[in-house]
Amino acid sequence: MTRTPLHLSVCAAALALAMTIPTRAQAPAPLNIKVGTLAPEGTPWYDVIQEVGAKWKKASGGTISLTIFGGGVQGDEADMVRKMRIGQLQMGAFTSVGLETITKEMSALWIPLLFQNYDELDYVRSKLDARLEKALGDKGFVVLNWGDAGWVKYFAKKPIPDLKALQELKLFTWAGSSQSEEMYKDAGFKIVPLAATDILMNLQRNMIEAFPAPATAALANQWFGLAKNMMDIKFAPIVGATIITKAAWDKIDPSLRPTLLTLARETGAKFTPKIRGLETEAIDAMVKRGLQIQKLTPQAEAEWQQTAEKFYPKIRGTIVPADLFDEVRRLVVEYRAQKRPEPAKTLDPVKK
Repeated sequence: MTRTPLHLSVCAAALALAMTIPTRAQAPAPLNIKVGTLAPEGTPWYDVIQEVGAKWKKASGGTISLTIFGGGVQGDEADMVRKMRIGQLQMGAFTSVGLETITKEMSALWIPLLFQNYDELDYVRSKLDARLEKALGDKGFVVLNWGDAGWVKYFAKKPIPDLKALQELKLFTWAGSSQSEEMYKDAGFKIVPLAATDILMNLQRNMIEAFPAPATAALANQWFGLAKNMMDIKFAPIVGATIITKAAWDKIDPSLRPTLLTLARETGAKFTPKIRGLETEAIDAMVKRGLQIQKLTPQAEAEWQQTAEKFYPKIRGTIVPADLFDEVRRLVVEYRAQKRPEPAKTLDPVKK
């Protein structure tokens, strides 16, 4: 058919009209984020992730969902970090054990027998969180929230009233940290490096006789049932974070990210008091089931402190960057100085 000028003008008009009609905005593609954690379902650490998932789903209009793999079904923390790097997982909740496989900076809050209470930990972490988040960010991860899981204590099949008693037992240590293994060996411990998911099985087989863990983990995983002696010591706080790969984070609408980050941080903060209170509840529950608590004498405490501080020079610059190690210690001293009660003022004698 011959196209006349009239045909062409009609077509041009129709095209112009079509271009003026608004098109429906394309709906964002659904995004399912796979999350790994050692925390079993029903624990508050699992609940944090679950609540974050519910809030994210609502905030995104149902386009973002989380699939949670709890209880270590995706392997130990080092395994889960590796899976995040290759895209099999996109998000995870880790302790410093897993986070330090990403960057050494994360070992800074795990210096043995440095912190005495949560107030000191919170003060130091508040001063360092920007640096720690940048260190993880440089490795391709975004911090969604910070958390903790109690204090490391030692559990054993036999009574452990002092350092020597623990040194005589086969002690579980986290596999994959050669520097940590070396320090335990140098301190006279008989270590057995394993994945945390293998603790129960190896307690049953008597391959290990003792392990360090927060009381909540010892109860939740029923490890204490085979190791009913606990040394009452705050060896180090178990700190952690929920992180997501930058690759997954970048798939989220940029305008939505600030809201999701705020929701994740508010949820983590909401659960913190509850999680910290669980330690006492866990110990009480284990005592009712036969747990024996070994209180340290002042002499035994001093021996532990001396042993820990002997290894500070080895930790500094090897496990923790030297400048960061120094800064953590400085901040602890700074906080304690602020909290130290002022000496009582001496009243001037009454002048005659």
